[in-house]
Amino acid sequence: MEKLTKYKDISELWLQYKDALRNYIFKIVKDEDTANGLSHEVLMKVYSSCCSMRPIRNVRSWLFQIAYNTCMDYFRRQSKKTEIKCEPDATDENPVYREAAEFVEPLIKFLPEKYAYPLELADIRGMKQQEVAEELGLSLTATKSRIQRARHMLREQITECFHVEIDKNGNLTAFNVKGSCASLQDHIKNGNNSAAF
Repeated sequence: MEKLTKYKDISELWLQYKDALRNYIFKIVKDEDTANGLSHEVLMKVYSSCCSMRPIRNVRSWLFQIAYNTCMDYFRRQSKKTEIKCEPDATDENPVYREAAEFVEPLIKFLPEKYAYPLELADIRGMKQQEVAEELGLSLTATKSRIQRARHMLREQITECFHVEIDKNGNLTAFNVKGSCASLQDHIKNGNNSAAF
């Protein structure tokens, strides 16, 4: 069994498996942009598992289970959008997900505008990257580069600003904003967001 006790452990693990996970997700969702976005979501969940001291029997299986669950959550969200009957999405019912989601947009807005706006269009408003490129008057290559850079910057913000916990299925169970994260602490003081569950 393994325990992920340092963010360095997570980084090394992600470098080892990121391509295989991304390819696995792509085979399930059949769309490049969606696969990239879900890979980003998986990485956030993997980072959130750091330092929990929970033993992991098989790291590879654990990673791919998180990827699979993330894909299933995506399909549930899509089914709900098209009003197809399906099982309720845990992220819709879980108040922790709703609370955490309220902090994502403020974090995006703290990024430089040239990165924040493309990411908002793609990941918050759900536009295809080609549509984002046309909206911004950029090439598709430049747009993809900015979005990927923005996602990387957002991951760093999340790591710096949150303590998070996930269960064995990769679902978010608790989070709180670190006192050292001045930007979000100011956001909490000026708004109605709760800092933790």
